[in-house]
Amino acid sequence: MLDRKSESFGAREAGVDLISELLMGMRLVGLNYRRIEITPPFGLRMGEAEGKAQFHFIARGPVFLRAGETVHEIQSGGAVLLPRGGAHDLVSQPDLPGRDLAAYETTALCNGVSAIRSCSAGPSSNNVLIFSGCMEFDLGSMHPLIGLMPEVMRVCTLLDRYPELLPMLEAMEREAVGNRAGYAGILARLADVIAAFVVRAWVECGCGDASGWVAALRDPRLGRVIAAIHRDPGRNWTVAELAREMGSSRSVFADRFVQVTGVTPLRYVAEVRMRLAAQWIGRERMPIETAAQRLGYASQAAFSRAFKRVTGYAPGRLRP
Repeated sequence: MLDRKSESFGAREAGVDLISELLMGMRLVGLNYRRIEITPPFGLRMGEAEGKAQFHFIARGPVFLRAGETVHEIQSGGAVLLPRGGAHDLVSQPDLPGRDLAAYETTALCNGVSAIRSCSAGPSSNNVLIFSGCMEFDLGSMHPLIGLMPEVMRVCTLLDRYPELLPMLEAMEREAVGNRAGYAGILARLADVIAAFVVRAWVECGCGDASGWVAALRDPRLGRVIAAIHRDPGRNWTVAELAREMGSSRSVFADRFVQVTGVTPLRYVAEVRMRLAAQWIGRERMPIETAAQRLGYASQAAFSRAFKRVTGYAPGRLRP
């Protein structure tokens, strides 16, 4: 007979497995990176990444990150991820104005990585050293979580729980300072890994104020429903079929699903389908008709109507 402790452990394991499965769809790809060496006082206005994630690593600091009315101090060896990007400043003092990054002269280091050097005469040890990356960030079927993430996600808050991050940060610091052969490409790859790690850690820790969605994944019965939808989004799901996946009546299932996720089961199915369709059509250049067939729609017209209902615009808008 299974005791309560074993049952609880099994539920946690099931939740972790499902989260891992859904995170497999995460796409976090560096678009461009900059190694910035600059002498204080300075202010850098980072406005180019609207709608893109932004990652900053401070190899030699400190640096203040100013986002709206909030200021974060980042010490040497620290890193931050801004999952939604947007305008923000990196400054040597909190009250300094920011100068548009595009106004600085850049030098190409390798594919996708450039350098900015704005240094006055004097010891180079006085200069601040930053490695900054603009990233394309898509959580796939978990994409709604991006809107629920904190504006700024600080790596230092994760070190006690995830000590394995420290060697990666130390490697970034050595590469940024050392200027060894191939350092720019290595820094870019390390930035990608650390940024992905930050996202995973946030999900594993319960997603902060977004705990309701993760609660659905950690609920072994409701988690089975979520997994079934994501594994077979093109199936003609009904509330009755989804309730059977959970092992409950339609009314109990529907009430529980809305209580935890905030949307009805069929609305959730529709949103999963249209996020996948947007990815296939917009990024992978899949024909609209093919996407419609893969998602179980009888005609392109029916798919287009459903797509517009969920997203507010027609799928043809995604094509170049």
